[in-house]
Amino acid sequence: MSDLNSTRQTLLLGDEAVALGALHGGVSASYGYPGTPSTEILEYLIEEYHKTRRNGVGGPVARWCTNEKTALEAGLGVSFAGRRSIITMKHVGLNVASDPFINGTLLGIKGGLVIAVADDPGMHSSQNEQDTRFYVSFAMTPCLEPRNQQEAYDMTREAFEVSEKFRLPVVLRLTTRLSHARGPVTLAPGLEQNLVSKAEDKTQWMLLPAYARRNYLSLIEKQKDILAWSTAYGANKREGEDKSLAVITSGLGGNYYEENLEDFVEFRGGRVPARLHIGAYPLPVESIRTLCQGAERILVIEEGQPFIEEKLRGILPMTMAVSGRFDGTVPRTGELDPDKVRQVLGLAPRPNVLVSGALDLTRLPGRPPQLCQAQSEVPKALDLTRLPGRPPQLCAGCPHGDSYETLKKAVAGLPSVAVTSDIGCYSLGATPPYSAIESIVCMGASIGMAKGAAEAGITHAIAVIGDSTFLHSGITGLIDAAAADIPITVIILDNSIVAMTGCQETMIPSNRLPPLILGLGVKPEHFLELEAKRQFLEENAIRLKAEIEYRGLSVVILRRECLEAFRKRKKQESLQKK
Repeated sequence: MSDLNSTRQTLLLGDEAVALGALHGGVSASYGYPGTPSTEILEYLIEEYHKTRRNGVGGPVARWCTNEKTALEAGLGVSFAGRRSIITMKHVGLNVASDPFINGTLLGIKGGLVIAVADDPGMHSSQNEQDTRFYVSFAMTPCLEPRNQQEAYDMTREAFEVSEKFRLPVVLRLTTRLSHARGPVTLAPGLEQNLVSKAEDKTQWMLLPAYARRNYLSLIEKQKDILAWSTAYGANKREGEDKSLAVITSGLGGNYYEENLEDFVEFRGGRVPARLHIGAYPLPVESIRTLCQGAERILVIEEGQPFIEEKLRGILPMTMAVSGRFDGTVPRTGELDPDKVRQVLGLAPRPNVLVSGALDLTRLPGRPPQLCQAQSEVPKALDLTRLPGRPPQLCAGCPHGDSYETLKKAVAGLPSVAVTSDIGCYSLGATPPYSAIESIVCMGASIGMAKGAAEAGITHAIAVIGDSTFLHSGITGLIDAAAADIPITVIILDNSIVAMTGCQETMIPSNRLPPLILGLGVKPEHFLELEAKRQFLEENAIRLKAEIEYRGLSVVILRRECLEAFRKRKKQESLQKK
C-alpha cells in the first residue's frame, strides 16, 4: 500500500482511485461482489490486502462476498464496531442490497460506511440503465458523484467523514466511463484506521417497531442539515451569468459540457450561460432556484436517467421551460459523450480528434462486449465496447459449450419446453450455435422463473444457472422449488470459478455443493453430477432427459473447470514451486 504520509501524483483508473481513496481514508474492511464496471475497486483492495499479509502486516481486510446483500451486511457489522468500511457493486447489485441499504439509513452508523455503486449507462455489460440516484433519494441519504479520477479519490475519503457526521451510509455514484478511464490523481497523506469502539446505544441498531419509528423520525430531522451540507459542498458550484440559458450539469455531463464550452460561448456571441454543476446530493434546492430565477430556459445535462430534470418539476414554477433527457432534448438512452452534448448545444459536428493527447475511445465504432476472455487478461485502459463488432462467443473449448449440446440433445423431441437462464458466461447459450436458452433477467431469476413456468402449465421447465450465481442468489429459489417439489430441472453449470468477471474464486469449492443442495431437500435419487465433456455427451443427454421427464424437482450438476481458471491455477502453482 502507498505510504500513508506520502503526497504524490499517479495515473489511476477511476475504480483504482476509489480504492486508493478508501485506503488513504482509513478503511478497515472492504466487501463486494464482482460486477462490471465496479470490479476493479475491490480487486485493487484485495491485492493490497494480500500484499500486506505476505509482508506480515495486518492491513485492511478485503473480501468478495456471496452477493451484494451479504457484503453490505458485513459492512454494517464493521460500522457497529466503530471502524470504516467500503462496499462495492454495480447498479443492479444495489437491487440485491436494497434491503440492508434502505434499513441501514435507520441505524446509528458509527464507523463511516461508503457504498460505491457503478452505474452502466449504455448497458455495456448490464441488463438495464437504472440510475442509483433514485435509490439514494428513496433512502434519504447523502450521495457524492465524482466527475474525474481526482474527485473519485477525494470524494471517497470525504464520504467516510460525511457518513460519520450524519451517522448514515453514504453512496458514491460512479459511471462506466469514469470507472474504466485513467487520469492523474494527486494523493494526500493517509489517515489511520479508527480504533475499535462498539456502538453504545444498541437501540439505534435494532429496528423493532418502537425503535424504528424513532429512528425514522431522526432520519427525517437530519434532512435539513444534510441539505445545508450539500448546498455548501464545493463540487456544487455556480459560474456564468447569462440567464437566457441556465445549464445544470452533473457527473460526466459537466466534463462534456466544458469540452464544448469555448465553441458554445463563441456561438452565443461571447455570452457565458449561467450554470450550476452538481456533485453532491440531495439537490441544493436554493442554489437551483437562484440559478434559474429569471432564466428563459433551463437545460439539464446529466449522465444516466433524467433524475435532476424530473426533480426540477417540484422545485421550479411549472411555467419554466426545462429541457433534458426527459423531454428528448438530450438523448434519453445510452451514454453521453462530447459529440452528443455538442449536438444538444446546437453546435456543428467536428471531425474525430485526439482529446488531451490520448485516443478518445468514445469515437470508436461500437461492438457487443466480448465476454469469453478473462477480464484479468484484458488491458484495463482499453474500452472493449468500442472496438469493431463481432458476435460475443464462448471461449474455444469452454465447458459450457458441451453442457449446452447436452441440453439440446436432451430436450429434442420433448413437447412444452421452457429453458430459463441466468447472468454469466453461459448467457451466451442464447446465441448461435447453441440457441439453447429463452430468458436472461437477473442473477438467480432462472430457478424462480422455471418454477413459475411449471406452475403455469409448462411441462418441461428447466433452469440453467452457474455455480457462483447459484451461491449468489439461486439457493433461495431452490428452497422454494424443493419445498413444493415442483417438476423442474435445475442445471448447475459448475466451472469452479466466477469466470465472467475475471476468475474470482467462488465462496465454497465445488465438492461442497452436493451436501448443500441435498440439505435443501432435493431427493438424492434425483440429484446427478455429470462431467461436461464431449466424449460423455450422448450418455449425459440420456441421463439428463430422464430427469427432465421426472415429475418432480431434480438437480443436475454439469461440471468441468473453466479453461481460463485452469490456466490461472496452473500459473499460480508454478510460481509457488519456485
